[in-house]
Amino acid sequence: MAHTIKHKAKLIGRVRRIKGQLDAVERALESEIGCTDVLMLVASVRGAVGGLTTELLEDHIRHHVVDPDHEKDPDKAKGAADLIDVVRTYLK
Repeated sequence: MAHTIKHKAKLIGRVRRIKGQLDAVERALESEIGCTDVLMLVASVRGAVGGLTTELLEDHIRHHVVDPDHEKDPDKAKGAADLIDVVRTYLK
């Protein structure tokens, strides 16, 4: 997938931040901190993974299905733009 190679450094940076967040969850569990704090950390991880997933799906749609910014057929362009919006909303 060429688009993942093009944005490789950015994507790897996101993955490394997620690793750091997971390490924080592990440390929190080992330290036996309160469940509310652990749940907040897990929620942060979930949000970060959702953001990464959204970015990858949007790039996939734009590069392998239809890029709404360059599609000549207005119905296809709208359909692709709508799909991207749905993915963003669903993964929030």
